[in-house]
Amino acid sequence: MNTADSPRADGGPSLPPEASGFAPSWFAPRPGDAASPPAPEEPSADREVSPARLWRVLMGARLLLAAALLGLEAYAWRHGTGPGWIVVLCLLHVAICAVTLAWTGPADRPGVSALRWLPTVWADLLVFGCLELFAPGGINFTPLFVWPVLLAAALGPRLLALGSASAGTLVLLAEAWLAEGTLMETTQWLQAAVTGSGLLLVAWLFSHLTTRLIGEQTAARRSRQLAQLQGLVNQAIVTGLGEGVVVLDSRGHLWYANRAAARMLGAVAPDAEHPSASEQASAALRHTPAWRVLAGWARGPLHGAPNGLVRDLALPLPGGGQRRVRARARAVAAAGQAGGATVVFLEDLHDIEGRVRTEKLAAMGRVSAAVAHEIRNPLAAIAQASALLQEDEATPAQRHLIGLIEQNVRRLTRTVDDVLETARTPWLDNSQTPAPRLALDSAVDGILADWLQQRPQGTRLQRHALAGNPSVAFDAEHLRRVLVNLLDNADRHATHSPGAILVETAEDGAFARLVVWSDSPDIPAPVRDHLFEPFMSSHSRSSGLGLYLSRELCQRYHADLGHERTVRDGREGNAFVVRLPIADASP
Repeated sequence: MNTADSPRADGGPSLPPEASGFAPSWFAPRPGDAASPPAPEEPSADREVSPARLWRVLMGARLLLAAALLGLEAYAWRHGTGPGWIVVLCLLHVAICAVTLAWTGPADRPGVSALRWLPTVWADLLVFGCLELFAPGGINFTPLFVWPVLLAAALGPRLLALGSASAGTLVLLAEAWLAEGTLMETTQWLQAAVTGSGLLLVAWLFSHLTTRLIGEQTAARRSRQLAQLQGLVNQAIVTGLGEGVVVLDSRGHLWYANRAAARMLGAVAPDAEHPSASEQASAALRHTPAWRVLAGWARGPLHGAPNGLVRDLALPLPGGGQRRVRARARAVAAAGQAGGATVVFLEDLHDIEGRVRTEKLAAMGRVSAAVAHEIRNPLAAIAQASALLQEDEATPAQRHLIGLIEQNVRRLTRTVDDVLETARTPWLDNSQTPAPRLALDSAVDGILADWLQQRPQGTRLQRHALAGNPSVAFDAEHLRRVLVNLLDNADRHATHSPGAILVETAEDGAFARLVVWSDSPDIPAPVRDHLFEPFMSSHSRSSGLGLYLSRELCQRYHADLGHERTVRDGREGNAFVVRLPIADASP
């Protein structure tokens, strides 16, 4: 791509002439932007030949014509060649024209029976007919009949235009009939026939052209509205994309950048609902250090790469550090266009790695399920052999070893069950079996008592029951698994100080909250982003399935499990919050 820059009068870089017609509506630059080409000019609604606009123009021309007739007849009356009643008629005609000009123009084409035609088309025909039939002096007013015909054809339906032409023809025929017995009789009839035919032809042709024009304008207006709608849709799509989109002109100057690109390059992302969000993002992006790196790479030649260029870039951020992105650049240009534009798609490499890891985890889950099936039978045999050994007389050392075997068998069995649980068919929302109801506080107290028998905590664990024992739709065994997983996680990471673990139930509107809080250290960001994914654990002796299975079980009952970093009694800690819908009290 050409990178030569020539100065403009305003001090900014010049732009190629071919660039002015490229920018679509959804990233049309602001006028006067030094780094942006001029936006293509859109048709203005004021330039359309609308009925109201055409009404004002024709009524103004009609008033001028009436004033000219008034001046002509006043001059003839002043010199004694015309009667005074014609001046009065012309003065009345001028007044009618002035009043109709002051009217608000019609929004559409009125029908034949509309009252607007009385002071316009029919008034003109009446005045011109009187002038043609009764005005002395031998002046030919026949050409004036074309005006009401054109007025009817331009503003009204075709039937009105043909009717006004027929009325003018009848006036001319009446004039020929009054001329019977004179030397001009044959000439008058011939003139009336030819003029009447011409009026009818003008009425039909002009009405046809007006209808065609209105149809074309309607189609153009509809096409423009569809284009504007498509532009808004494109803008909404591009703005909502998680992938960054940057558009540069043929010289590498920024035309458009969506919010995702602004965030990736370290610019402040504007409000999505603001009408100038795209302009704000583009203006902020030009001043970031990452823009210089990206623009320098995007200015490279693309003609040799029909599918575009792909490269991983390390973009510096304003506050220090860098963000690794994968940039894909592709040149676009219209047929026969010398210049064009470059569209750059930006994708955070951290997100790409996350998707790859998710795919790997899915494959690992399938393999783990197969392995779990294979080791289930050996575990059952080991458990059975351990039970048989306990039936024989054993020394204390042997009993200790047998206890270790049973403890590890139970641990492996639980891990196998967790792995197999992840491979089961997801819960169906349209299940016809209603979920059982249980009293939340009573169920939590029972589960907590059983857990404390196996893992005594003393003052390290506190219980706050603030929910009033609401009824929730949740299977008791599934609630046990969720709470035990959260308690095991808290026991593993909390300190040993009094109140290090807190189990709390409370009401939150239509929901009940079950909170397991611990004063454990802050979870690192890489772990926190994937906290509820399978096989994700920072503990070497954990399968990494507890939180994942807990969230899956909660979703079966339309509950939600989330993580919060909160402060309790002046101590920071991690809270895992389960929000459960309170069941309806009615049966």
